[in-house]
Amino acid sequence: MNDNTSVLLTLAGNFALMSLFAMGGANAAFPEMYRLAVDVMHWMSDRQFADLYAIAQVTPGPNVIVVTLIGYHVAGLAGALVATLAMCGPTCVFAFYVGRVWDRFKEARWRLIIQAALVPISLGLLGASTLVIARVAGQSWQTVALMLVTAVVTYRLRLNPLWVFAVAALLGLAGAV
Repeated sequence: MNDNTSVLLTLAGNFALMSLFAMGGANAAFPEMYRLAVDVMHWMSDRQFADLYAIAQVTPGPNVIVVTLIGYHVAGLAGALVATLAMCGPTCVFAFYVGRVWDRFKEARWRLIIQAALVPISLGLLGASTLVIARVAGQSWQTVALMLVTAVVTYRLRLNPLWVFAVAALLGLAGAV
């Protein structure tokens, strides 16, 4: 088995597994993506990972684009396709079959308990994702300050995130961060 095949199999296996545990979307699996790409496989640096995440966030479409970008970085077009299909495929199949059963038990007590339990789990996974990207991106006091100001302003003023991205882009172009 050549190196490229091995990398593609690694991408497929890991992203397929992540997809099944990503309650709350691809961002919920973000800490594991980071661990795999940066800490375990050493496919990229902290900065490269943060850059891919930033690109995925500003592009239109679902957040799962970060998976495609990681796959592309690691193994080109084949890696992008494999990582994307591995992240989306198992979850789609699982959701299709579980959804059929789920609808039959709308009033069941166990269903209501599971739904209530999934909310804090999803929020915890998303919180962990936020901490990972904040740690990776916060390499200077300026970036940490910018993250805190952005969070407070966005929360308090309920701004459209595109305005925040525009201001951040201008600060980046000006060399402020």
